[in-house]
Parts: sequence; C-alpha cells; structure tokens
Amino acid sequence: MISEKKFLDNLHIIQSQIAESCRASGRNPDDVTLLPVTKNWPAGVVDYCKRAKLMRVGENRVQEALEKKLGISEVCWELIGHLQTNKTRQVVGEFSRIQTVDSRKLLKKINDVSLQKKIKTSILLQVNAGSDPAKYGCSVEVVDDLLEFALSQQNIAVEGLMTIAPYAPDNLDIAKTTFQKLRTLRDDLCQKWDVELKELSMGMSMDMQEAIAAGSTMVRVGSALFGRR
Repeated sequence: MISEKKFLDNLHIIQSQIAESCRASGRNPDDVTLLPVTKNWPAGVVDYCKRAKLMRVGENRVQEALEKKLGISEVCWELIGHLQTNKTRQVVGEFSRIQTVDSRKLLKKINDVSLQKKIKTSILLQVNAGSDPAKYGCSVEVVDDLLEFALSQQNIAVEGLMTIAPYAPDNLDIAKTTFQKLRTLRDDLCQKWDVELKELSMGMSMDMQEAIAAGSTMVRVGSALFGRR
C-alpha cells in the first residue's frame, strides 16, 4: 500500500492541477470536488483521505465498499461502478449517492427500496456521452425520457449527470468533446424541466483538465492518488 506521505504528495500535485485548470477556465477551484477512488485498495487509504479532509470517496464494487465501510465513520461513500438491480437493496441506504443510474428499471427498483426503507436516495444519471460500446450509461437520445421518469419517483433525488469518456490516451480531444456534450445536455435539461442538476461528475486521472474546462463539478481520481496495482 502507498505510504501516507506519498499519498499527501500526490494529493498536493492533483489539487494544484485542479486549481490551475480552474484558473485557466475562469472557474473557482472550490466549485470542483475531488473524489478519491479507492477501489482495489485496503481501508487504510480511506483513513488517509479522512485525515486529509477528503470526506467523500468513490467505490466501484458494492461488496468491497460494504466491507471497507465497517469501522470507518463520517466518510460519505459514492457508488461509481455499474449497479445490477439485484444488488439495489444492498446499496440503498449504504451509499450517500449512486452515480451510475442508467435505466427505468434501475430507477424503479431504487425508488421502491428507498420507499421501503423510508429514505430518499440521491442519484446521478449516467450517460454514455461518448457513444462508447465499452461503457455503461444510457444514450444521449433517451436521457430526456429517463430524467422525466426519475423526477416522477418520490423517493429519488436527481442531483446531476455522470459520464466516462472513451479511453483514448493519445487523443484527449475525444474526452473534451464527450464532456462538452454532457455539459450542453445538462444545461438543456435544466431549462426544459426547470430543475437544478448541479453535479457534473466527469473526468478522471487522465482527463480531468479537459473535464474541468468543460464544467465538471467532480473529478474521480484513483491511480494519480494511490498509484497502480
């Protein structure tokens, strides 16, 4: 596992990069949240985050996150990996937000379980804005219908949109176009439905500068913080 000193060094670099990207785009760095992605790392790295005042972490796998959560208080956990409907009951009430909701079926299941548990669940709609067959997320063409359905569910709070850009490390213009498309889509949806979709979760270690320039409010960073396994 990475040492805490190395983690803090990496964190300083990333925070400086975020601040510089915001300055270049005329944005306030306080408007961009860094979400550490702790998948495949032991619970100790979550303690690092907590001591560094990073009080939200992202996890891809449900069972891994539930095991890490034991004994760690105050931290908010966000699910950023694909959610199967048969695991919805495990997730609702255990995660502060589900970022990967991409179908009516999943929305209905989340709402039903939330109703049973007497809670309201915060979500983001995941959009495959880059039309990448290797990525989850609804198509751009059905987002309008999906949002309408989500807004009709009383135990769901839709807080924004999420996307993952196609993997193209040698051509970051692809990521830039993907993020700009999601930003435009979000703005259009807000105007049409008279809702506030504040969160744009887009950008990771490789492409966070492009995401911030396009309006990202949350960048999901794993390898740049914790290294690779």
